Amino acid sequence: MDRHVIEALGKTRVVIRDGKVVEVGVPEVEYCPLFAKVRNIHVITPDVVRENVEFRIKDFGMCTSNRQLRMRDFLSFGVSELMGMAVSKGMLDCAVIVCEGAGTVVVSEPDLIQGIGGRVSGLVETTPIPEIIDAIGRDMVLDARSAKIDQFAGTMLAFVRGFKRVGVSVATASDARRIREEFGQRVAIFAVHTSGRTAGEAEEFFDTCDIVTACASSAVRSRAKERALLQVGNKVPVYAASLWGEQLLKTRLEMMGRPNVTSPEEPPRPLI
Repeated sequence: MDRHVIEALGKTRVVIRDGKVVEVGVPEVEYCPLFAKVRNIHVITPDVVRENVEFRIKDFGMCTSNRQLRMRDFLSFGVSELMGMAVSKGMLDCAVIVCEGAGTVVVSEPDLIQGIGGRVSGLVETTPIPEIIDAIGRDMVLDARSAKIDQFAGTMLAFVRGFKRVGVSVATASDARRIREEFGQRVAIFAVHTSGRTAGEAEEFFDTCDIVTACASSAVRSRAKERALLQVGNKVPVYAASLWGEQLLKTRLEMMGRPNVTSPEEPPRPLI
């Protein structure tokens, strides 16, 4: 059965089957400054979420065999943009990320990292789409039969494939801890989709990760006041949690050639 579950804008649970939105939950966040700027969405409701997800399906084939997998940078400090830049500048050899229709994948092309990660976030579960798997490369897909999501196993696959410096996105503190303990400083860890995490999990992210995204997380934003080495962005802040992460963000700022403006705009609401 073709079935994909994502947590879309507003941390809203959405189920897609055969290219159709079949279930939309209740948004946990009603306002996001990023979607307000990019899509002129000022109140997130189930109808707005449905419309946005249907737009993505039509526009670039999300969760379908027509998926467009490559794109250029979209955000200033999105994790996919940071990972793609790190690969292009030789700071990383590849990125272990998650793609609908494929699950955990290993990607070494910046425009593919961006096209996968920059278009879909919060993927909870997925089923195989052969066209997507073939486009990425079956040997770079963790499990083409099930499209399972397992960032620890994906990191292991990256090293098996011969990559030496590996970036990996994680959505849980337990994944971050396990990956850091196993692979040490050979990996750069990016905490994503942090909304709703506990204070303990936020602390764990800053203990183990290099980059931590704020999303709508009250706990992450609170810990960042003491733990972050550098903040970039003022709509959805991104924090450096290590010296390597600080170097990455400074490299991004230098590449963009503009001042780092962090004066806060209206934050997501509610913070969760």
